[in-house]
Amino acid sequence: MAQSNMQTVANEVPIETGVERKDRRTLAEMLTRIVASSHVLYGKVRGVHWNVVGPNFYSLHKMTEEQYEDLHTANDDMAERIRAIGFAAPTGLSTMIKNSVVSDETELLSTDQMVRELIEDHEKMAKLLREGVTEADSVDDPKTADMLTERIGVHEEAAWMLRATLS
Repeated sequence: MAQSNMQTVANEVPIETGVERKDRRTLAEMLTRIVASSHVLYGKVRGVHWNVVGPNFYSLHKMTEEQYEDLHTANDDMAERIRAIGFAAPTGLSTMIKNSVVSDETELLSTDQMVRELIEDHEKMAKLLREGVTEADSVDDPKTADMLTERIGVHEEAAWMLRATLS
């Protein structure tokens, strides 16, 4: 997201937490990419949950329910982190899709294809989150770094569990 598009709250009260405004803006831009990607992934996981068929139906249906519930909570936490550091959280599906490393799904795939895409998407999220941790560490923002570090493990575990269903 271009810096000129990153909005702050109207009549913002100055934030003096030890992280410079320009660095908080950079973090907000990274967090916007992460929230957007996580939001698109949330939609894809819901689609798998609703459309999975076959012998692994029950386990995949339950697993994807756990994943989308987790993503919902994580999205809220990360969007609120953007707000806490002084910037507006992303809104609208077009904004989410435009800023996402996860591609939107536009057609119904086979169960195996859907699972393979989710594996790739969780891996993309882990990689993006690592970039976010590096960015947060570089400006001495341990709160954001810790939040994103925790999410890396969640996505790596989700990819592993999905991968195990294909074996």
